[in-house]
Amino acid sequence: MEEVKVFPLTCAVQNYAWGKVGLDSEVAKLVASGDPLAVIEDNKPYAELWMGTHPKGDAQIKDNRIAQTTLSQWIAHFPACLGSKVKDAFHGQLPFLFKVLSVNTALSIQAHPNKELAAHLHAQYPEHYPDNNHKPEMAIALTRFEGLCGFRPVEEILGFLKSVPEFHALVGNEAAEELRYSVGDMARTKQALKKCFTRMMNCEKKSFVDQLNMLVKRVTEEAAAGKDIKISNGELLLRLHSQYPGDIGCFSIYFLNFVVLTPGQAMFLGANEPHAYLYGDCIECMACSDNTVRAGLTPKYIDIGTLCEMLNYSPAPTSAKLFPVVQDSSDPCVSLYDPPVHDFTVMRIEVPASMKQYNLAAVDSASILVVIEGDATATSAGALSDVTLRRGTILFVSANESVSLHITSQSGMVMFRACCLL
Repeated sequence: MEEVKVFPLTCAVQNYAWGKVGLDSEVAKLVASGDPLAVIEDNKPYAELWMGTHPKGDAQIKDNRIAQTTLSQWIAHFPACLGSKVKDAFHGQLPFLFKVLSVNTALSIQAHPNKELAAHLHAQYPEHYPDNNHKPEMAIALTRFEGLCGFRPVEEILGFLKSVPEFHALVGNEAAEELRYSVGDMARTKQALKKCFTRMMNCEKKSFVDQLNMLVKRVTEEAAAGKDIKISNGELLLRLHSQYPGDIGCFSIYFLNFVVLTPGQAMFLGANEPHAYLYGDCIECMACSDNTVRAGLTPKYIDIGTLCEMLNYSPAPTSAKLFPVVQDSSDPCVSLYDPPVHDFTVMRIEVPASMKQYNLAAVDSASILVVIEGDATATSAGALSDVTLRRGTILFVSANESVSLHITSQSGMVMFRACCLL
């Protein structure tokens, strides 16, 4: 088998129930435009496109001169395509999983374990924690993207404890007072916040369902009477309750920041950061793992004890959750999203309409490129022949391989590229 350095991929789609349906989904639109023979079903959710080698969604090589093979088989056969640093650091594995997400209803309140906890959970409960790896991740908005992320500033949580009696009832007087008296002492605040959150999450089912029903009834009546329901975060409450009636996760909106990303903005979720995606389309990149500890807004396995123990209880404003994007000093078309982990970096590449030639620079890592907008012909010394790029095309580029693009669309191009810059 000859080593080809650049080739297109066919990637796995996950049809999770929370995904946008049919061609409302960015995932479905990309699949349909990338492969004219793809059949998109109108009433089926298209939640995630997985671009990588994870066993639950290993990419297929889409080149009829390469014997039908998966990307992980290819990398096992030609490990040098990863780049020598990446190959050694990650034991011959592609270290990241690149995704497109199209979210219609809320994903579970969740956090991802660090490496040590991941190994422990995997050893104890492999059926619930399929990987022994950590899962830091980054979401970059393609459309307006809404999520919950990290604990709110204490003043905001105290405000809700005061204005939402049903929330106060679940947290309890003692924990609420402790939080009030901890203001100004960060160590005490974290302890108090942990106590408040743990109390609420461990409430008896009957008592939280009763309180939730009372709250929903009250907010619904206030909204109908034209009252301002902002003080109880009513709009978001009603939306989540309509998706997950009777779920304790509905109360998490009083603890966690509501974050709205505009296209191009990003949030980074390190280990133990509580979060939930609520609505919109995004590019996501993460360490190659599928480990999630869940606590609400889900019919899946819930592990409240582990979650409450592991969370990062540092309160911070919404603005602190936005991850800075940096202009690449060597290429004005490239914006870098470079998180504080070794596993991945994402580049957003925007080629203006005026440019008809663009060179995709070689990097010392295997990379995966997805085309979001535009058309081009890609030429590379390492490809068997030219590759036609269009919206939805996904390209694997071996380490230290440059690709020359001849752009044929009138409006330029937008692409995202994931790699590992050690």
